[in-house]
Order: sequence, then structure tokens, then C-alpha cells
Amino acid sequence: MAKKKRSSGAITNRRARFDYQVDDSLVVGIALTGGETKSLRRGHGNLQGAYVTVKDNELWLINATITGDNSIPISESDQTRPRKLLAKRREINQLIEQKQQGKTIIPLELLTKGRYVKLRIAAARGKKKYDKRETIKKRTQDREAERAMRR
Repeated sequence: MAKKKRSSGAITNRRARFDYQVDDSLVVGIALTGGETKSLRRGHGNLQGAYVTVKDNELWLINATITGDNSIPISESDQTRPRKLLAKRREINQLIEQKQQGKTIIPLELLTKGRYVKLRIAAARGKKKYDKRETIKKRTQDREAERAMRR
């Protein structure tokens, strides 16, 4: 009997660090159904375009997609439903303060390694176009320097 391959344990939002200047991050829980948990453990999740908002002093993950497959049917409307985030009151108040200062709360990665499914979020400031160009330029220079070192 062949062993099942496990995913790396995280679904990352690759655009987050490019589009935003990320400060410090925070790990929070997320309220899911059983099918959603199973799908995330199989790697069927996407954080592209997702964000965190505050409603009634609670954190909600908006626009994150969790798709099912043949064995785990998730309806079309439930794939992108708002999901409640679980954090301590002190952490929620800190995030609300940062949001009032003009920062955006973004999801960085879904952690599925341990017993619980958790979400790493951060308060971040959006980058301007010239900052993004600078990031691309620096990345290219680092890549070229790395190639030169190997030769």
C-alpha cells in the first residue's frame, strides 16, 4: 500500500508581499466546515484577492476561495463565503487601530500543518507603482549576482 503524499502545509498569497509593504504578522484561527478543512489540507485553496475586514468588532476573511473535488462537494456560493477569524480581543483591537491608521489587513498564508487550520495575517501599507518597480529591479539584480557567484 502506497503512502499518501502530504502537501507542504501552507497555501501562500504570493502577491501579498509584492503589492504591500508588510510589517509584522499574526496567526489567527479560522472557522471552517469539515469539507472546507479537508479541501484545504489537500491544497484546494486560494488567497488571491482575499482581504480581512472588521464587522461588529470581529475579523472576517472575505473573498478567499476554497474549492472542493468529486469526493468533497462545496457549492459555488460557499466557495467564497465570508469566514470568521478567531483571535484574542487584544489582537483584534490592535488590528482595528492599525486599520484606522490607513493600513489594510491582508492574509499571507493558510497553515494546515498541525491539528488546526490557521491563517497568518498582517497589517500592511499598499505599495506605489515606483516601489513595485524598485522591488522588481532589486530582485533581478540579486538573481544576476547569484548566477555570477555560481560560475
